[in-house]
Amino acid sequence: MDRKQEVLRQLREADGYVSGQQLCGTLGVSRTAVWKIINRLKEDGYPIEAVTNKGYRLLSVEGRDLFNREELERRLTTRWAGHPLIYSEETGSTNADIFGLSDSGYPQGTLAVTSKQTTGKGRRGRTWISPPGVNIYMSILLKPDFRPETAPMLTLVMALSVFRACEELYGNECTFGIKWPNDIVVSARGEDYHKICGILTEMRMEEKEIRDIVIGIGINVNQTEFPEEIRQTAGSLALALGREVSRADLTAAVWRYFEEYYERFAGAQTLKPLREEYERALVNRGRKVRVLDPSAPFEGTAVGINDLGELLVQRDADGGLTPIGTGEVSVRGVMGYV
Repeated sequence: MDRKQEVLRQLREADGYVSGQQLCGTLGVSRTAVWKIINRLKEDGYPIEAVTNKGYRLLSVEGRDLFNREELERRLTTRWAGHPLIYSEETGSTNADIFGLSDSGYPQGTLAVTSKQTTGKGRRGRTWISPPGVNIYMSILLKPDFRPETAPMLTLVMALSVFRACEELYGNECTFGIKWPNDIVVSARGEDYHKICGILTEMRMEEKEIRDIVIGIGINVNQTEFPEEIRQTAGSLALALGREVSRADLTAAVWRYFEEYYERFAGAQTLKPLREEYERALVNRGRKVRVLDPSAPFEGTAVGINDLGELLVQRDADGGLTPIGTGEVSVRGVMGYV
């Protein structure tokens, strides 16, 4: 535990004020050093009261969006998913960070989390808009003993995990769903669905076997403004709920669900154990969709997924059922985004 964490621990556990002299003695540092640590905690968003001849006191943090390594580690209850946790205020790309950590020997479950990305990316090379201080950007390292063709299904496993975390924490206030294969969407007060989360899975191979897999997630949490080009489809939890939410709480819930679902998926190496649960969340199900296949686009009705995570679409033209793979084409709602 570093000095900042130790000061925070003492403030949390104290019944009242903690004197500067006590902190100096515990940490073996000067009063100036303690003062600097207190200021760093204030910069992180902790409401700390300082009173002459009494010391320091941590005020209530309820309702505050405190997002840092200390808060994340305090909430994580998983055995391996999210351990170790690498937190940074800003980075280029958490996916790139995880690949670098993997090259350095970090284990499966290593998690990179940041408050701001400068070179984040989405599917098909798109840029992922990453404003600072309001959203969650994170990536996890996996080193599975899977067949390479199994890897794309992990995107759906991750989508189900984010969906369940959002549903658990905020499901009594708005409606969540999954737009196949991996967009988490939210509807508030019966309005149209808006996308709040994107997922990007990347894999590296070595001699025809999986070397490592990184799953990157971007969740729009407390963002309230979006560029004009995505304003019709993009949303956030704060906009849907009408209030700010705790990014640390959501992060911990996501990895709690992912650890469970990943282990169930790994045992079968198909989505069969999770298929029914995923389909309940699938907002495309029963809706008219347009399959944007460059060679042969068509319209039909989405009826669910198969055990490989492919979207099953019943074609309008002849009533036949076509499985759509996650990497092949795009699927859009006929009347809108979903």
